[in-house]
Amino acid sequence: MLFMVIEKFKKGNAAAVGERFSARGRLLPDGVSYQASWMDLSGARCFQLMEAAKRESLHDWTAQWADLVDFEIVAVEPSVEFWAKKQPI
Repeated sequence: MLFMVIEKFKKGNAAAVGERFSARGRLLPDGVSYQASWMDLSGARCFQLMEAAKRESLHDWTAQWADLVDFEIVAVEPSVEFWAKKQPI
């Protein structure tokens, strides 16, 4: 499954997140893979596309960042797959 992970840096502190990432890496557990990421222009949020078998697989990863980041996790799929499942009305 794909998940859009919206990270909001606590107190807008992107520097602390960057320092931990530089020192320790992404800290992903087995079974979770990073696909891509984007930053908003203010540097206050990051949007990451992750892949995992189930949402619960992301828990160990988010727990390692919870002191610096608030997370919103949304299950997503490519638009073409979503629309292919829709029946015409």
